[in-house]
Order: sequence, then C-alpha cells, then structure tokens
Amino acid sequence: MRLNNKTAIVTGSSSGIGRAIADAFLSEGANVVYSDINEMSGPTSTERSHFIKCDVSRSDQVDRLVSETVSKFGHLDIMVNNAGIGSLGGITDTDNEGWDRVIGINLSGTFYGMRASARHMKENGIQGSIINISSILGRVGFKNALAYCASKGGVVQLTHSGALDLSDLKIRVNAIAPGFIDTKMTEVVKENKEFHEMVKSNTPMGHMGEPNDIAATAIYLASDEAKYVTGEVIYVDGGWTAR
Repeated sequence: MRLNNKTAIVTGSSSGIGRAIADAFLSEGANVVYSDINEMSGPTSTERSHFIKCDVSRSDQVDRLVSETVSKFGHLDIMVNNAGIGSLGGITDTDNEGWDRVIGINLSGTFYGMRASARHMKENGIQGSIINISSILGRVGFKNALAYCASKGGVVQLTHSGALDLSDLKIRVNAIAPGFIDTKMTEVVKENKEFHEMVKSNTPMGHMGEPNDIAATAIYLASDEAKYVTGEVIYVDGGWTAR
C-alpha cells in the first residue's frame, strides 16, 4: 500500500471527486479524515477514517479541522484542498454575493487549508504533500463562468507560490486540474444535450472523465513516488488543454 502510516484530510469529500480521492487514500492504507459542509452518508468513523464537518470559507473552522485531525490520528501528512462550488455568471451579471461566495470557498478555502496544514507540518518536521484541486478553467477562459475561472486560476498561483515558500521544508505543493468529470456538479452538462455534445467535441478523447481518474493522480502526488514533484499542475482532462 502506497500511503501506509500517513494521515490525510480531503475537503469536500462527501461526494464526487473528493469522495473518490478519500476512498482511494483509505484503500492505499492512509488514515483519512473526510470533511465537508454537507453530512456524509455511510459510516462516519472507523479505526482509520473519520468525518469532520467544515466550512472551508471559515479560517477558524479549517484550523479546527487540522487540529482535530491531529488529535485523532497524531499527525497530518497529506492535505487535499478539494472543496469547491460551480458558478454561472459573466462580468455584467455576477453580483457581489455570488462573487464573494465562489472566491471564499474555492480560493480562500484553498489558502486556509494550505496555511493550516503547512503550519502543522513545519512545526513537526513533516515532509508532507499538499494537493490543490484547480480546473482546466484555471488555465483557459470559459464564457459565463467568470468567478469560477478566476477562483481556479488563483488556485494555480497559490500552488506555484506555495511550492516555492515551502520547498526548504521539503513540503510539496501540487495541483490537479480536472477537465469535465462526471459528478453531481456536472449533471447540468449531461442534461443539456447541446452543451454535452460541445464538451465531448472539445475533449480529444471524446468523453467526460470519472472521479477515479482524479483519485489516481492524487494517490501519486500524495505518495513518496512524487517526492521530487512540487509546484506542478497536472491536467487530467482528456486532452482539452492540449488543443
């Protein structure tokens, strides 16, 4: 098992990509804290897993998430900042409330997770792995998704800068940028036949990805196999950004 004796937090892990990552980490031998603002179905606490409710847009709650994880499992080695929301709206119709909510969860929430986990790793000499979930829309623009694109572009720069800040401590910071993945968040894509066809036609591999495609990449970045990988953004997008 590739993550034996490691402890991980995965935010936004009650469903979708986050759930797939957390489940995969558990199967690879890690202790895993599932965290979400929504309650999780199924068992919430076992010998190697635990659920902690957390609103990542609240820095105090993220700090508590890390401290409770350490109290439960003794240490933290892997932090996956996955919690995020989608958003529709362009320049003229995105209101302040909508903008603040997307930036607060997707961007500030990622920063709070990076900061809290990095502080613990630094204080305890842990050469850990921080994994941020960005998006192809952090690299390319997309009509009517202004706040989402801005937030995910910010996650890319948090990843680059964070990797440089923490490199002397041997704490690695990387990001995964998914393309269109088949989850509850993208149900609207499949429900709109025209939009679904547009997504498939712009994805060289011709179909949407699955949550386990992202989980497999997260396992690699969390493991010692990636010990010389930091400051990278890995695009798991069926070739979308290669065009």
